[in-house]
Amino acid sequence: MRARAARAPAAPPRRRRRISPAVRRALPWAIAVVLAVGVYGGVVLSRLPVGQEMLAGAGDRALAASAALGLVVRDIEVEGRETTDTATIMAALAADRGTPILSVSPSRAKEKLESLPWVRSAAIERRLPGTLMVRLVERHPLAVWQHAGKDELIDREGAVIPVKDLTRFARLPTVVGDDAASRAAALMDMLAREPELAARVTAAVRVDDRRWNLRIDNAIDVLLPETNPAEAWARLAAQERANSLLQRDIQSVDMRLPDRLVLRPASPPPGEAAPVKKPRPSGKNT
Repeated sequence: MRARAARAPAAPPRRRRRISPAVRRALPWAIAVVLAVGVYGGVVLSRLPVGQEMLAGAGDRALAASAALGLVVRDIEVEGRETTDTATIMAALAADRGTPILSVSPSRAKEKLESLPWVRSAAIERRLPGTLMVRLVERHPLAVWQHAGKDELIDREGAVIPVKDLTRFARLPTVVGDDAASRAAALMDMLAREPELAARVTAAVRVDDRRWNLRIDNAIDVLLPETNPAEAWARLAAQERANSLLQRDIQSVDMRLPDRLVLRPASPPPGEAAPVKKPRPSGKNT
């Protein structure tokens, strides 16, 4: 029989060092102090020229390291763009393909984009490793607002779109009056119920913040009532379909009375006034 080899005595188990309750209570405060010292040191360095160079250099090295790891802009996706040109968006982002994506500041890009005339709101998102997502809500021109001797482009909220050249918006109707901008969207919605006739409205004048006078075909004035103008507008459209009312030689249509239309004929052009009859000479007939 073989003799069994004697087993070495087992080593006593090691005891884990326990952190005393006092140290455990002090540990969060110690971490907070270290962080505070680090932040304070960064602030102090940022106020000194040497510190600014050190921090800038550290930031540049960090961005270079992130770019080496592949964190660069490869795709820029834009949603909601209709009028704002792509070059303007790229300039606001301060980024191009190959730019370190961590160097793009979403908050700064948002501020620049929302300062553009056509952008109402913007949201920028970094999708690592290499995609910038841009969502735009653009302003849509509604009408040209004529007030205080100037013409301005407005959107549905009545906000001015700061565009200097309005020639390409000549197809839009003009709303006239100090308070016309804030009332324009409701008017356009009402007119849209009769689209064929609405396309012929060239201007709308707000009268005493109570009602509208419309200009049809840039020639005929339609005086809408203060109460229930939508019903009057529908009645006018029905008359136009049935009788071609607005094809007649008239100057205005007064619809302020609920039960009738008052037509004012167009005045004859200069030089075409009706001739005055001359009196017959007096004398005896023979």
